[in-house]
Amino acid sequence: MPVSLSPALEPFLDLLRCPTCRTALHPDHAALRCPAGHTFDIARHGYVSLLTGTRATSGDDAAMARARDRFLSTGRYAPIRQAVARLAAGAVPEQGTVLDVGCGTGYYLAGVLDQLPAARGLGLDTSVRALRSTARAHARAAAVTWDVFRPFPLADGIADIVLDVFAPRNPSEFHRVLRPTGRLVVVRPTKRHLAELRGQVPAVVTIDPTKEQRLSKALTPFFETSGNQQIEYATPLTRTQALDLVGMTPSARHLNRADLAENGLLPDQVTVSVLATAYRPR
Repeated sequence: MPVSLSPALEPFLDLLRCPTCRTALHPDHAALRCPAGHTFDIARHGYVSLLTGTRATSGDDAAMARARDRFLSTGRYAPIRQAVARLAAGAVPEQGTVLDVGCGTGYYLAGVLDQLPAARGLGLDTSVRALRSTARAHARAAAVTWDVFRPFPLADGIADIVLDVFAPRNPSEFHRVLRPTGRLVVVRPTKRHLAELRGQVPAVVTIDPTKEQRLSKALTPFFETSGNQQIEYATPLTRTQALDLVGMTPSARHLNRADLAENGLLPDQVTVSVLATAYRPR
C-alpha cells in the first residue's frame, strides 16, 4: 500500500526546509524532495524522517516509548500538561503554530492543541518509536525525526510557541524559529522531583544542582522571562506505574525491570515538582 502525505503534515510543507541545502520541500510519492533532489522518506506511521548522516541515539527506544505512553495515559502528569497549555495558550494567535522540540510521544503538544482549536502542531524528536505516537496524538499534530542539537529543518520565524518539556535545549535555534511575538515554554524538574524514587533506586539519573544557573546562562542572550509557574504535588503510584515511570527515563537503560519489581525498591508515592517558565525573544 503506497504511503501518502499525512493530512497533519501537509500544512507544514511551507515551513519545512531541506536539512542539506535549506531549500523548500515538496511531496513526491512516499517522500519529500527538494529542488536539488535530496529525498526524505515519509514513514507509513505518518512522520517524516529528515535526519541525515550520523543518527542520534539518545531518543526513546521501543520499550521506553511504550512505558512513556502507558505512564502518561494514567494522568499522573496531567497538572504539568495543563500548566504548559495555559502558558502556551496565552501567547498563541487563533491560527498559530506550535513547535514541540524533543516531543517524545506528543503528550504535551496534544494538550496545547486541545486548548487551541485552530492551531497546528509539529513535534521534533530523534526517536522514531516515540514519533509514531506523536503522529497519532492529535489530528493537528505532525511529526518529524530530528536532532535538537542540530540546526532545525525549518524556515525562520515560523513558530508562535516553542515547547521544551523535559528535553534538551538549543537556544539559538529556538530564537531563530520563533516569531518576534512568540513564546518559548520550558519545563524542567526541581531538586525535589521524584525524590522518593531517586532515594530508593540508586541508578535513577540525578538532577544537576546547577541546572537553573546553566539554563539562565544559556537562555539569557536570546530570551527574557515573561511568566513562571511551579507545579508540585504528591501522587500515588501502583507498582506498574512506578516501573513505567522508571522505564520512560534514560535510567531504564541501566536497570532491569524484573529486578526492580522483585526487590521492593519502588515507592508507592512520589513528589512531582517542576518549574514551567515562559520566555519572550529579545
